[in-house]
Amino acid sequence: MASTHHPEHHAAPQAESPMDYAQHERTYNGFLTVLKWTALGLAITVILLYFLIQP
Repeated sequence: MASTHHPEHHAAPQAESPMDYAQHERTYNGFLTVLKWTALGLAITVILLYFLIQP
């Protein structure tokens, strides 16, 4: 028996608004800054723990 299902018609795709590249770059640069400080902080912590735990 044949199906009576009819395909749905969707609205035409809409163009997205242009991306705010300046804001994107500020956000990404902020992320990199936090990542650098975190890596530096972890390195200092590891070095301090090495000297504190040595017998």
